[in-house]
Amino acid sequence: MNSKKWLSFPYVLWMAAFIIIPLFIIIYYGFTSPDGSFTFQNLALIADTINLRALWLSLKLSVISTIFCLVLAYPVALILHNLKLKSNSFIVMIFILPMWMNFLLRTLAWQNILEKTGVINTLLNILGLPTLNIINTPAAIIFGMVYNFLPFMILPIYNVLIKINDDITNAARDLGANGIQTFMKIIFPLSLPGVISGITMVFVPSLTTFVISDILGGSKVVLIGNVIEQQFKTINNWHTGSGLSLVLMLFILISMAVLAKYDKKEEGKSIW
Repeated sequence: MNSKKWLSFPYVLWMAAFIIIPLFIIIYYGFTSPDGSFTFQNLALIADTINLRALWLSLKLSVISTIFCLVLAYPVALILHNLKLKSNSFIVMIFILPMWMNFLLRTLAWQNILEKTGVINTLLNILGLPTLNIINTPAAIIFGMVYNFLPFMILPIYNVLIKINDDITNAARDLGANGIQTFMKIIFPLSLPGVISGITMVFVPSLTTFVISDILGGSKVVLIGNVIEQQFKTINNWHTGSGLSLVLMLFILISMAVLAKYDKKEEGKSIW
């Protein structure tokens, strides 16, 4: 048995090299000044007007994108569950297949669709309709987030729905509950773990993204991820970039803690 523990060594080495060590580097730079002295100044820079505006916009777009993903994903997951397909792997393949394409290429495809001379406006011109100015706006970023992260909302919800025993819903109907009552009292409460997992998996990457806003937002829409990227790559100020990253990490940890607490609270409730 002890010999099998050595099989986890590559994973531990991977975690140390690509998670733990980089995290300690970020913490070190975040709490030190260029001369190496301890400081909270890097974290306090989040209160700067530009950084605060970027953080607020990131939070707003992330929440909107997460809501859109939930509204779109839940009916899809429910329909797939009601189809009673024999092969779950086929369903998984449908939603994972687009993810095999490079994330950057998928986002560039949306740029070609939304730009002023893109697919949508070309069709509108052919039909004699006014064109839309979507590219380089927050709406374009929301489109990109929803498209890229929607599978991360569908799959957790679907995985929970297929585990709900049909006998429970049949019993509710036998007791006189209609479709809406069965959904509100039985199906939705039992699917909350999948909903919360999906919200976490969509909200976190939406909040930290900078590629989508770079491509679909241009220089007109700046999120906190773009600010941090500029600090590292353009300004070459690792101290400020690390400090802002730690603040963003704090927001993520708080949101995950709140969702986890709500998830445990719902699990402890009776569906009756």
